[in-house]
Amino acid sequence: MAQIGVDIGRAEEILRQGGLVAIPTETVYGLAGNALKESSVSKIFKAKNRPSFDPLIVHTNSLHKVESFVRYIPDQAIQLAKQFWPGPLTLLLQKKSIVPDLVTSGLDSVAVRIPNHELTLSLLAQLEFPLAAPSANPFGYVSPTTAEHVEAQLGHTVDYILDGGACRVGVESTIVSFLEEKPKVLRLGGLAVEQIEEVIGSVRVNKHSSSSPQAPGMLKSHYAPGKSIVWIDGFNWKAANDFSQIGAIVFQHPLEELPLENQFVLSAKGDLEEAARNLFTALRTMDKNNHIALILTQRVPDVGLGRAINDRLKRATAK
Repeated sequence: MAQIGVDIGRAEEILRQGGLVAIPTETVYGLAGNALKESSVSKIFKAKNRPSFDPLIVHTNSLHKVESFVRYIPDQAIQLAKQFWPGPLTLLLQKKSIVPDLVTSGLDSVAVRIPNHELTLSLLAQLEFPLAAPSANPFGYVSPTTAEHVEAQLGHTVDYILDGGACRVGVESTIVSFLEEKPKVLRLGGLAVEQIEEVIGSVRVNKHSSSSPQAPGMLKSHYAPGKSIVWIDGFNWKAANDFSQIGAIVFQHPLEELPLENQFVLSAKGDLEEAARNLFTALRTMDKNNHIALILTQRVPDVGLGRAINDRLKRATAK
């Protein structure tokens, strides 16, 4: 199993040698490799069992470095970068040929961001190359928000796990595409659409999943536990004879019919930021409970980070 630690020097050495390191960010933990080295990128896809048609996000630590591997950064993209980087924002831009096609699944565009985590920013500052880093979990499963989650899922395939504690945001970054004249949100995430619109005005929001994604996290079925998970309002669960095998992920108030120990409340005070932080832990907790055979879930208020939470739950219920 991979060692967990805070040795940035060791992480740097492994990455320079073409190995894989799990890195902490404010959103989730990423499985990182040299984004400009195709053999390293190939290891990421293999470790995650990730299909090659699903592109990766490239991480670095400065807007200046981003300029070295994208063709052009539109003015509105620069506005967002200056306002929200480091942070849970990913920009989809036209790439330079220096970025391997494997990173972008053959597309001419690349997803880039600057993560907001002290350890990872320090690591990126020491590297002359960016890091490709999708979430550090088996493809399609619940994203990791602690080093221990990474160890449990990919400890046998990663060379080192840089431990930055629990992730502060808890859901993946918001992806904004600048490939067309008007910006478009391709993936809802840790930066609310409302915050983006305060800076650059109204944006379009992608409404559909895709089997040929333009950016990471756009597949219909994703972020799912191993057990069946269904919407409360679309399933006649109250007709069940035995409630003891039914679990629930609820926003603020437990369901009266189910045992309390079978339920995970995302935020008792109705705080969407707290709910986002707890979402993947909730999915993981329900999945590990051997007494639960079916997981119920409910939509949260569809504003701010609630839109990203509902998006992840929608993908988790898609089979």
